[in-house]
Amino acid sequence: MTGDHLPIEASGLTKRYGDVTAVRDLTFTVRPGAVTGFLGPNGAGKTTTLRMLTGLVTPTSGTATIGGQPYGRLAQPSRTVGAVFDGNAFHPGHTARDHLGLYAAMAGCPDSRVAELLDLLGLAHAADRRTRGFSTGMRQRLSLATALLGDPRVLLLDEPSNGLDPEGMSWLRGLLRRLADEGRTVLVSSHVLHEVQQVVDDVVVIRRGELVAAGPWSRLTGPPTVLVTSPDADPLASALTAAAGSVEAAGPGRLRVRGLDAPRVADLAADHRLRIHELVTETTSLEQLFLDLTTDPAEAR
Repeated sequence: MTGDHLPIEASGLTKRYGDVTAVRDLTFTVRPGAVTGFLGPNGAGKTTTLRMLTGLVTPTSGTATIGGQPYGRLAQPSRTVGAVFDGNAFHPGHTARDHLGLYAAMAGCPDSRVAELLDLLGLAHAADRRTRGFSTGMRQRLSLATALLGDPRVLLLDEPSNGLDPEGMSWLRGLLRRLADEGRTVLVSSHVLHEVQQVVDDVVVIRRGELVAAGPWSRLTGPPTVLVTSPDADPLASALTAAAGSVEAAGPGRLRVRGLDAPRVADLAADHRLRIHELVTETTSLEQLFLDLTTDPAEAR
């Protein structure tokens, strides 16, 4: 399916279990060619939503489609969507090669694909070890290999970084970036926000089953601010304000500037022969954005 661009679309997606509403009227789109972080506190409804996208859970109302089709109507699901929901879904007596060979046969994939993925996922050295002896990180790699068997254009990954060491985290970031750059649609649920920030293009944030924000995360955080330290803070503030910057005091000799980037601030200071001792661009972290969007002020108090 190389060349296909398959968006994920949820529209009015709702799931109720008796009196409990796990997901409520959820609408969002995940675009191809991007890594999208699916974020929310524990119990927000992320896993339920992912399972509705793959037909494992039936929505109470609303629709979930991949490339415009519900998962159950896809002609070749395993070649369209790869999903990782459980890093322990292995027979303990099977080797990694056995496990992948079984799933490859079910998906109609050639044996060569097994060897290719063992190498790609860094498992070639452990291919003939039984999975009962695998570490959590190795299980995560094997889960990813299973999801990639059909060379899918869409990936749904629930906490794929669990158990990975720093080297594994770096490897995962590179893999996700590479897959998205190939035009695939990548949706990743994770609580490791400092890692997610390094690779995601977009975010979908939910709380108590409801959407609170969606879009490019850099847009959601707003433009960066520039923190300036200068012994000439007062005349510098006047010059920056005249250039359409928004300026506020941030302490003795310090200014916080919005609407102008760091090079422009430096150029204005030079034009007016004003001294700058420090110039720092401040950006809102994904973690701070997440907390701002999902923390209930009353609960925080």
